[in-house]
Amino acid sequence: MASLTVPPVPTWPRQDAIDLHKAFRGFGCDSTTVISILAHRDAAQRAAIAQEYRAVFNQDLARRLASELSGNHKRAMLLWVLDPATRDATVLKQALTGDVTDLRAATEVVCSRTPSQLAVVRHAYRARFGCHLEHDVTERTSGDHQRLLLAYLAVPRAEGGAVVVDASTVALDARDLYKAGERRLGTDERAFIRVFSERSWPHMAAVARAYHHMYDRSLESAVKSETSGNFGFGLLTVLRCADSPARYFAGVLHKAMKGLGTSDSTLIRVVVTRAEIDMQYIKAEYHRMYKRSLADAIHAETSGNYRTFLLSLVGRDRTY
Repeated sequence: MASLTVPPVPTWPRQDAIDLHKAFRGFGCDSTTVISILAHRDAAQRAAIAQEYRAVFNQDLARRLASELSGNHKRAMLLWVLDPATRDATVLKQALTGDVTDLRAATEVVCSRTPSQLAVVRHAYRARFGCHLEHDVTERTSGDHQRLLLAYLAVPRAEGGAVVVDASTVALDARDLYKAGERRLGTDERAFIRVFSERSWPHMAAVARAYHHMYDRSLESAVKSETSGNFGFGLLTVLRCADSPARYFAGVLHKAMKGLGTSDSTLIRVVVTRAEIDMQYIKAEYHRMYKRSLADAIHAETSGNYRTFLLSLVGRDRTY
């Protein structure tokens, strides 16, 4: 369930565009107005506002935002105004080909999305950047990590109402993974890639339960002991999202904010990409796991307009 709140009565996108233009005029930017509008419009409404802004003022809204905002607030807002598929495509492009590559971020996006989401992201990537996502993955990754990502992008796994979990296939997959890993000397990585890339999330969750029942050891522990690096990270991402995407992202957010300093790139990526999908569930898992609200954690780790924007997307759990 999304955490995004929109006005109960639909707004007029042209008026929103006019109000944004007024907020940009003069010395400095009225960020309060910008946030109050854009942080409370869904993807279709934001697209309509951008269309009206270009029609009325002959300017690209994203470019105007880039010239008016700065820092992490700018980074977050520029991702937010994109449609969800183009946003994921942009995160992937930056992670794979930016000045500083972030293969963990790219792996997370690929391995935490559903097959239907990935199909739309691949199309958006091609349309926006003029090349195939698979090409950039091949250029920037290697070995088993590369094979996992390419397989996960290519294989049409079942999802939603089409998922059928067959107990006999689940048991066979659990046995194959045991034989490919803990039972032998060395690891048959291709067997892990095959099972993890071809099976639906409900099926993988069932395989994890069967593995624990059959071998008295968690499949996650087996992955950790038998694999490493970005390949292991990808497998763990698939496995944890199969169990609970909300729990997975709650853990990602906690790790981004714990200790000295904050990984703002991770915080922005997760908040902006999940606000319209399942942020309410992520918030519930965060509170259950860490005994504090996600809003409190974000409030403590951020400041200024950046803080206000993220909290507008997440939703405040108390009055500050």
